[in-house]
Amino acid sequence: MAKDWTKVTVTVKNEDTDRAAAVISMLDNGLMIEDYSDFSLNGMYGELVDDSILSADKSISKISIFVPKEKDLLGYIEFIKTHLPMEKIDFTLDVEGLDEEDWAEGWKKYFKPIPLGRVTIVPAWEDYASTEGEVIIKIDPGMAFGTGTHETTRLVMKIMQDEIFGGESVLDVGCGSGILSICAAKLGASLCRAYDIDPVAVKVARENVERDGLSDKIEVGVSDLLSGVCRKSGGYTVCVANIVADIILRMLPDIGSYLAPGAPIILSGIVMDRAEEIECAAKALGYSVVRRECENDWVALMIKR
Repeated sequence: MAKDWTKVTVTVKNEDTDRAAAVISMLDNGLMIEDYSDFSLNGMYGELVDDSILSADKSISKISIFVPKEKDLLGYIEFIKTHLPMEKIDFTLDVEGLDEEDWAEGWKKYFKPIPLGRVTIVPAWEDYASTEGEVIIKIDPGMAFGTGTHETTRLVMKIMQDEIFGGESVLDVGCGSGILSICAAKLGASLCRAYDIDPVAVKVARENVERDGLSDKIEVGVSDLLSGVCRKSGGYTVCVANIVADIILRMLPDIGSYLAPGAPIILSGIVMDRAEEIECAAKALGYSVVRRECENDWVALMIKR
């Protein structure tokens, strides 16, 4: 393979191939899918089949994309690691032959301080001299989603900086590394409750919250969408959800009962082609779309009612 490309391969069970491919195609339509479940030696070329195909595990499929050097490799990895678990898809991930444990350390060379308005995301292992008024968030995402490199995260943080002034209570659905709750607390929110379906993400988020000295402001827990969310008297005054379109559609009918009247809901993880669908669903439930932010092929929406 040319040095200018990185091969990212996801291995899933055959029954999950179509759903996994649909998620990964949100990153790149040029998928290579290896699925030998229906392979048969019946035919004129049977004797010419390579031994590696004959011995391949017929119960799994491999979905690969090829990421050019000018693209955000870390963002691609983060997206896969958060969105496949949201679809309850078990998978393994391989990058240029590295196993996942090696990648957990090797990717760090791609993660450098990221300025986002008055907020700067800083790798936990780097020294960084802040300027006056700069809000610093120290993150070690480990195997969880959320370093600020992906458009979906940046869009939410852009909106949050205009919506959080101090004293807010924030509900973070699909928290990943905890970066959005940490950002909210650093901007002045007095209480954040962050939830993720993935226990690994919850562990990472708790470690990041503790590292940033915010254990008194941020609570992190496991929840399948809203099922494990702790309700707050009077409702949360802000909600952030950096997930995927299909999960947003499932959440929208119920999320209002967890929120204070007029609370903004900041939705992200929406690919451009699905934005209108989300907007229509929100409006049908009585919400108004009050802000729409775009970056590349991604959209974040802020809705209220």
